[in-house]
Amino acid sequence: MADTDSKVLGVVLLVRHGDRQGFYQSPTTYTPSNTILTPLGNQQEFQLGTHLQSLYLNDSSPCRIEGISNTLVNYTQLRVRADAGGEAGVILNSAQSLLQGLFPANSNSSTVLANGTTITAPLAGYQYIPIESVEPQNDISLEGWTSCNTFNQATSEFYNSLAFHHMASDHANFINSLSPYLDGRPVTLENMWNIFDFMNVQSIHNAAFARALPPTYLEQARYLANWHEYNVFSDPRPDGIKNIAGRTILPSILAGFKSIVDPSDPVKFIYHAISYKPFISLFNITRATEAVPGLAGIVDYAAAVALEVRQPPSGQPVLRFKFKNGTDPELKRYPFFGSATDVPLQDFVNSVEPLGIDSLSEWCTLCNNQQDRGCGALNLAATSAVAANRPAIGSVGAGFLGAGVMLALALAMFGVLLFLGVLTVGPGRSKRKRSATASVASFSSRPC
Repeated sequence: MADTDSKVLGVVLLVRHGDRQGFYQSPTTYTPSNTILTPLGNQQEFQLGTHLQSLYLNDSSPCRIEGISNTLVNYTQLRVRADAGGEAGVILNSAQSLLQGLFPANSNSSTVLANGTTITAPLAGYQYIPIESVEPQNDISLEGWTSCNTFNQATSEFYNSLAFHHMASDHANFINSLSPYLDGRPVTLENMWNIFDFMNVQSIHNAAFARALPPTYLEQARYLANWHEYNVFSDPRPDGIKNIAGRTILPSILAGFKSIVDPSDPVKFIYHAISYKPFISLFNITRATEAVPGLAGIVDYAAAVALEVRQPPSGQPVLRFKFKNGTDPELKRYPFFGSATDVPLQDFVNSVEPLGIDSLSEWCTLCNNQQDRGCGALNLAATSAVAANRPAIGSVGAGFLGAGVMLALALAMFGVLLFLGVLTVGPGRSKRKRSATASVASFSSRPC
């Protein structure tokens, strides 16, 4: 059976944002700064949306998604989620630009009023597609690494590793030579992502910088940044903490597959607008980097992964992995999961589902966090629940408790009196002592 015989039931997309202005993130915690999308970034995403439209919505395309509306958007068929954290509005705005290309303005995007007047949407029929803004403080799925203490610890351990020190030593001359081009930024291998990003942004938008930078410097910086980020965001163990960027997004991806193959669910097109980090982890988890080592690094602006759910003429649905790195002309098929052909969907789900982190409580435990991103409220709720579930003390229990306290008090008093010589053990020598003994005896022998 030829792979071309299968029909596309739906697709789950992962897309990096477009070109943006300068951006800084902490090398140790990846705490980000704000930045903004550029017109170039808008155009990159729009063009990608146009490409996806021709591939998945065009009636003449062999990859057309069966049953999907291709001119006027059917909102029930799309699910769009955008990371609204790290880079401020860059990712959300990128998603809006892509959707403009996917479903361009259409004069039929209109409504007829009760008086017979036809009203067309603004901008010649602009189609407003809902986007779920995923806030990191409310949802862990698209930024699993943020405020994750065990991830930060793993990053520090990487910086202290022999491999890291060897790489820093091997490239020390090049790294030190970068200082004149970095406007005072720290010139260290730890800071290599920020170094490369600054050089890349300046090379795109600053003509004087682009002329002054030696020809090979940007690619050398890219090589080191790729090595740096791959080792931060990928783990030798599929369930390792450094894969957390991929592990937290997995449940959302799998939910998309479930919707696509469910005949009662209209969703056919699932789009995740994200940063570069989940790509690195997912390429590692799916073993795509084993077959194509060039995937082990930072994807370009507007890079896209398409996970196509396909139905062969017989048998169960299969999954096809495609990737387009930035300005590549089209999505290309890549081997993954150790296979050069389509992978049975259920096999993929069975393999990766245990790796997914799909609850806040699991994330808080894994990341050793008891206060951020809802962990504090969760911890407080758990503590309150334990207190509320403690058995109440009834009247009989209260009696036993009171008697126990009184007995302990009596024994303490008894010991003090013995220590002071006021009380003796055995027959007393005086009425006073006998009276005291009788008093203590009668006190301690009261019925419970």
